[in-house]
Amino acid sequence: MPHGKTSYVCLPCRASYKQPYPGHHDHERVCPRCAAPLIHVGSAFAAPRRRDKAAWRTLSVLLNAGIRFHKSCCGGPGYRPRTLGEVRERMTYARRTGEPFARALVRGELP
Repeated sequence: MPHGKTSYVCLPCRASYKQPYPGHHDHERVCPRCAAPLIHVGSAFAAPRRRDKAAWRTLSVLLNAGIRFHKSCCGGPGYRPRTLGEVRERMTYARRTGEPFARALVRGELP
């Protein structure tokens, strides 16, 4: 039986690649298009369309905040903002309450 695969993305190319899970002796993975380092995003990731620039900007904010798309024990990765408006709303909430930005981004509902 083949080993499972997980997703990696290249933000400059707006491309997603399924590759085997990283191993102990794994080297840094690079984009086959531009040779930039790929970011491991997790197995529960669904890439937006390449031409959807707003969705890729939202994804960039999430990845730069350290948020990934790994499966949890109960299914998917949980809530993730899908639009820049949702990101802005959560940034405002984080600034107002002092909650860490990454935690505010994955919060299901804002109080």
